[in-house]
Amino acid sequence: MNTSPIAFLKGHGTENDFVIVPDPDNTVDLPASLVARLCDRRAGIGGDGVLHVVRSAAHPEARPMADVAEWFMDYRNADGSIAEMCGNGVRVFARYLQRAGLVGEGDLAVATRGGVKRVHIAKAESGGDTGDITVSMGRAVLPGGDVKVSVGSREWPARNVNMGNPHAVAFVDDLEHAGDLLTAPPFSPASAYPDGVNVEFVVDRGPRHVAMRVHERGSGETRSCGTGACAVAVAAARRDGADPAVTGEPVAYTVDLPGGRLVITERPDGSVEMTGPAVIVAEGTIDAEWTAPGQ
Repeated sequence: MNTSPIAFLKGHGTENDFVIVPDPDNTVDLPASLVARLCDRRAGIGGDGVLHVVRSAAHPEARPMADVAEWFMDYRNADGSIAEMCGNGVRVFARYLQRAGLVGEGDLAVATRGGVKRVHIAKAESGGDTGDITVSMGRAVLPGGDVKVSVGSREWPARNVNMGNPHAVAFVDDLEHAGDLLTAPPFSPASAYPDGVNVEFVVDRGPRHVAMRVHERGSGETRSCGTGACAVAVAAARRDGADPAVTGEPVAYTVDLPGGRLVITERPDGSVEMTGPAVIVAEGTIDAEWTAPGQ
């Protein structure tokens, strides 16, 4: 149980928003119930998830990565469940480290449950407050197999893409066909995603330019999903015959999300990079009494 006020910040990446809890020594107790309350948009601070900022050496899951990444992004979904990775979250996590004076512009490594992510904080352009942040998201894994997702009476084939977390990418004629996305769209076969899946619905906007909506497992529909945008770009490249491993050339897709725009680049070696903004909007403290069980 926490007996002292908890420091927090609020930030977002293309309107995928997070409660940030700085906790270098891993002393803040964050049970799932408290995470869910913090993310409650009416009774809490509100967010799509919590970014728990811990030194890798202080967290048992991250200690094996401590030699290469000083900081661990202990990410939690809005319902309190633990997630492997969050692409927009990594950008916001890096922006927090920069704001706190813990890192500067340039390159850094961030430990996540999906492995170590390489991050580049660009220098702010003239007249701007902060530069875009690029995250090396690793390589996409394409498990294959026939997967389908459905909404109501409609059903679509989906591309199975893993970006450190699982995605089902469906190309549709109209984003409205995705429905309200408050609940997880059914998928089949159930064996394809034993731990649930993030589902992306995608339409074309132009050459190498798509738009998407997403249901994130554990959070519902969100304004943006970084790993989802990466999965969408990878799936679109395969659909369009632009696999960089085959062409030998990098391929970039512009991905429009309800909360903004990301640029996803896949390189011939299979590495995927995501570039976009990250903003810190507020900071304060959470009353210790409010965090007590039963409050």
